[in-house]
Amino acid sequence: MYIVSLIAAKGGLDPAAAEALRNAWGGGDLVWLAPDEAAEFSVADVPGNRAQVWDDMQALGIDLNVLPAEGRRKAMLLADMDSTMIQQECIDELAEEAGVGERVKDITARAMNGELDFEGALTERVGLLKDMPETIIAKVLAERITFMPGGAALVATMKANGGYAALVSGGFTAFTGHVAAALGFDENRANTLLAEGGTLTGDVGRPILGRQAKVEALEEITAQLGISEDSVLAVGDGANDLGMLGRAGMGVALHAKPSVQAECDVRVNHGDLTALLYLQGYAQTDFASV
Repeated sequence: MYIVSLIAAKGGLDPAAAEALRNAWGGGDLVWLAPDEAAEFSVADVPGNRAQVWDDMQALGIDLNVLPAEGRRKAMLLADMDSTMIQQECIDELAEEAGVGERVKDITARAMNGELDFEGALTERVGLLKDMPETIIAKVLAERITFMPGGAALVATMKANGGYAALVSGGFTAFTGHVAAALGFDENRANTLLAEGGTLTGDVGRPILGRQAKVEALEEITAQLGISEDSVLAVGDGANDLGMLGRAGMGVALHAKPSVQAECDVRVNHGDLTALLYLQGYAQTDFASV
């Protein structure tokens, strides 16, 4: 048995479109998880025209995902930070403050799309920050960083239901520490921007946390918690997230780069982070207060 999930931006899910798809696919009762935002129904088999219908739904601003009915609710959230839990790429924002924004943004975009080696791209970008005052970090946090909508509700609801939340980033601990504390994550892992005498050195601590380190975080934390990798919901948007997205029981490509979406079964392009709760079968009335 499978669950067909339909999620849109708030107010964007047309009941007529949801009902029409349920009828076309011979599904069970249409269950609304949030009015005009999230609905689902069950089917016995994955429809053969799923890919074409996904395209049709995208044109209507609706995210269509087909999920196994069993084991939907996960015991652990493993989340990327940049362009996932926050709306920015931290290194791009640091670069803007340093006056090298355009050079760094181009490298970031190519690295996240899988066109460049992550470690090489990271060290090249960080090198452009050399000799900037360390206080630039606090300035960027205060003035440039905003949270992705729905993130606090996602973390709080999963934790209220016994879940564990880990933030893993190819970015920097100076940012993950702040974001993790603000959103209620249990732990965070990232790279360390090196500084001496209050000035950035233009380098990061070794080893560099990239794609493989995110997979290792999944392995290590699930072992510590005594849960299976199938019990993990992972979310990210870039090429360095593909390892953990592929290993987790539910790997969600959130507003992801095209090359990342091409390798992921579960994709969210229109909903916010609360979509990850709807995908697990939580109704809006089940959300923890934040």
